[in-house]
Amino acid sequence: MISTDARDFAAMLPQGGRLLGLDVGTKTIGTALCDAGWSFASPAELIRRTKFQKDKAALSALIATQVVRGLVIGLPLNLDGSDSPRTQSTRAFARNLDDLALPILLWDERWSTLAVERTLIEQDFSRARRALEVDRMAAAWILQGAIDAMVA
Repeated sequence: MISTDARDFAAMLPQGGRLLGLDVGTKTIGTALCDAGWSFASPAELIRRTKFQKDKAALSALIATQVVRGLVIGLPLNLDGSDSPRTQSTRAFARNLDDLALPILLWDERWSTLAVERTLIEQDFSRARRALEVDRMAAAWILQGAIDAMVA
């Protein structure tokens, strides 16, 4: 149930329902949620990474409380579109979430962190505050890109 095509992913989902966006890093997992009508994405929790099973439990709790119907995971491709070690790690992370029985979309996130960083700098966020917000905001950026592609 893992896809890299937004339209295929949308076809796997029940009509409507919230989606959970993930920006999977080595130290944190930024999360974002969209509304049931897939109009807008908003930053949600920041999960500090520990062991995979604890990370998965935190995600499962968020999925249950927010009644999530699908996952959109940012895929960190190289600028030329090729895979990197981080890309392989993210693909493995997604495969390990497959038993949650939710459709998963791997969405190109090449420019998400840079775009969010620029936005936060323009809004005069301090360096410390940017460090706290960037992963959650990047997850929202990733999720918004995916839902825009699905409803287009």
